[in-house]
Amino acid sequence: MEEEKRIESGIFGLDRILEGGFRDNTAMVVVGASGTGKSTFAMQFLMHGIDNGEQGLYVSMEESPEQIMREGALFGWDMHSHFEKNLFFIHLKGKDFKTMINEQLPKLVKARSDYEVRTRVAIDPMTPVIWANQNKQEQRELISKLFTTLKELGVVLATVEEHSKPGETIGADVLLPIYLADGVIHLEYHPIGGAFNRTLQIIKMRGTSHGEDVYPYIFARGAGVITRTSPEIRKPEDKKSYEEIFDEAIQTAVDLKAPEFVVSKLKYIKGTWAYDYSPEETLQIIFDTYNLK
Repeated sequence: MEEEKRIESGIFGLDRILEGGFRDNTAMVVVGASGTGKSTFAMQFLMHGIDNGEQGLYVSMEESPEQIMREGALFGWDMHSHFEKNLFFIHLKGKDFKTMINEQLPKLVKARSDYEVRTRVAIDPMTPVIWANQNKQEQRELISKLFTTLKELGVVLATVEEHSKPGETIGADVLLPIYLADGVIHLEYHPIGGAFNRTLQIIKMRGTSHGEDVYPYIFARGAGVITRTSPEIRKPEDKKSYEEIFDEAIQTAVDLKAPEFVVSKLKYIKGTWAYDYSPEETLQIIFDTYNLK
């Protein structure tokens, strides 16, 4: 039996615990409270595909495309240069979600079905669709139709704002999209200080033997989200050596004939690294992601 091809998530380190990435034509939900970085996950997922010759469709329920592209620039993603070329937006703030999902989206997907270029879809955030209708049956029908329609284009990644109550593992308000999705990644923020105060856990991933631990992740400008999946904890090193570590990594990438956007990414991370621990593990994760060996 031929092994199923996986779609790289673009989230550094994550594919290590997902058998290589997402299954094609599936819907992923990234759920978490405010401040966990859900939108960063969405942008990074799309930009990774664009860097590799794919197209991206960003379905925004709140922020305008201009706002999203400005936020992306903070992480070193030049979304403007791809705007309306291979990065497309649908801005739904204040729109009739029911009409859009039942009538307009199917037409859009049908129009794009002839394209040979793979399209990634990000819905950020999907929460307004849930809030727009209090009838659970209608919520279910809308979300199911949204996922089913957009999955025809490829992998869909939807972010969902969570408002869990004390004692709840996951907020009751997001149980429906979690149930209907093919995969769920739960993000948590622990305001206790230190380097690893944000963690993720794979709640479910259909057809995938996934990691079941709780994994710390960080944000690095120039890269985005980097998930720490190795068991060892590295000891802090002398800050003076960090520049040398970055320079060696950049030179190695050049020697290995890495794509220019990867070398530029490493240089950007070097210039904005603000953590009090060595970047070695982060660099290794990035090298692994791009198969630089």
